[in-house]
Amino acid sequence: MKLSALIIDDEPLAHDVILRYLEDVSFVQVVGQCYQASEAIQVVNTQKIDLIFLDIRMPRIQGLDLLRTLRQKPMVIITSAYQEYALESFELDVCDYLLKPFRFDRFLKAVQKAYELYQLKNQEGNNLPVVSEPAPEQQIFIKSDKRFIQLNLKDIYYLEAYGNYIKIWLEDRYHLTMRTMGSFEEQLPENDFIRVHKSFIVNKNHVAYLEGKMVILKNNKRIQVGKNYTQAFKGFIQ
Repeated sequence: MKLSALIIDDEPLAHDVILRYLEDVSFVQVVGQCYQASEAIQVVNTQKIDLIFLDIRMPRIQGLDLLRTLRQKPMVIITSAYQEYALESFELDVCDYLLKPFRFDRFLKAVQKAYELYQLKNQEGNNLPVVSEPAPEQQIFIKSDKRFIQLNLKDIYYLEAYGNYIKIWLEDRYHLTMRTMGSFEEQLPENDFIRVHKSFIVNKNHVAYLEGKMVILKNNKRIQVGKNYTQAFKGFIQ
């Protein structure tokens, strides 16, 4: 089974790089090439396209604007020279984000991820747990130290307010990002994350036990439950 792919980029050299890389990828077949986003709309709406390699900055219609107009969205791998669109792209459920110029090994990882997602979506009668890489909605992108970092939600233990910044704690380290606690509270899935204090959001999956008004996580971190959050937290864990 091969993925039918469409390349959308206004630079011929970008097409050449993707085509050259795909010579060594047996499960992806390019069925179309567009040099403007406006050309791609009809192709996507009239042909079976499983995967799009999409540039962002193009004449007339930009890549992300194209995604917003599509009725049926294929899987999308962004190929862009601009990292500042990464967060916005993942909010549109793209499969991966490749920053130009990208190497073959990074390209291969992206298309393998797309292929695994395609197989899962099209596999009938599969009741087994999913063990492949998390889907895009199970990940977030944050800007930290002038870089965009992709984090799996399952790896996040808790978030801690730190002045105008947020510390996103993993098991034994953290990433610092300039955002508000409220913005994370809106973005994170409410089934897994809950605010227990004005300065803390915890991941329920990493709670080891409760001790009085303290939440003890599996990495032995102790977090106090704020008075205004006690009732909501009790309802959350029951």
